[in-house]
Amino acid sequence: MTLCLQVALRLRSRAPVHLASRHVHKLSSLRKATSLPPKKMQSLLYPFSGLEAFLDRSVDRMPFQLFHPSVEDMMEAEKLFCSSPSHRIDYYVSAERMDHVPALKQPEVCFIGRSNVGKSSLIKALFSLTPEVEVRVSKTPGHTKKMNFFKVGKAFTLVDMPGYGHRAPRDFVDMVEPYLYTRENLARTFLLVDGSVGLQKADRIALEMCEETRCPYVMVVTKIDKCGQGALLTNLLNLQDVIKTQTSSCFPQPFLISSVNYWGIHLLRCFIAHVTGSISLKETSKS
Repeated sequence: MTLCLQVALRLRSRAPVHLASRHVHKLSSLRKATSLPPKKMQSLLYPFSGLEAFLDRSVDRMPFQLFHPSVEDMMEAEKLFCSSPSHRIDYYVSAERMDHVPALKQPEVCFIGRSNVGKSSLIKALFSLTPEVEVRVSKTPGHTKKMNFFKVGKAFTLVDMPGYGHRAPRDFVDMVEPYLYTRENLARTFLLVDGSVGLQKADRIALEMCEETRCPYVMVVTKIDKCGQGALLTNLLNLQDVIKTQTSSCFPQPFLISSVNYWGIHLLRCFIAHVTGSISLKETSKS
């Protein structure tokens, strides 16, 4: 029996966590996920594992598995995304300019991406264990017009940035670029790319902006449930080539995400907890 399955069986035997009465996706909790068949649970927690069989043997898998925490580590990280009287998770404030941005000392992560890339849906999925947190999701591209700050207790702050590209705010660059250059407590920027269409021209401009700031950032591949495996692999390998050859501040591993099926959500929660210094991990790479 693998270590992953042993941990999963132990988790199943523990008492269930009581979540808020509002609707919570059945797979948003890791304890629920451990009830899945082993292969489905593996693909849910580590989405790249479901694509490995379709890759040519010559493709180096290591860059896709640099961050590979244990199920126990993911369980520890999940606690941070559950609100409690001593650890409140809530929307804090919105800002249109840097002089409106709150002066916070705790580590911060921000999410940027093209309009309609699924940014707000991803943040909503990350906070799904605390459904009372209001993350507005719209079918209309460019819905987010301000920098929206969410406080996760005293652990870290998460910032939802306006989308760029179609229907982006006219002052997007004036709003976002100063933040990326001057925010001293910014621990990581997450740059979202639509996995169903791959890296677009607007994404490359955003990537160049992240490179110019020289702050560490991560590529997140969204909507991996929206396309076939062939198209996804093509887009993913093209993105990986860009990361390898054209970036210096980007984490080598792109994170694969489906906010609909919750693929990769638990892994991303764990990475956020890790880079903000909120938890200490026992294992971070696949041996």
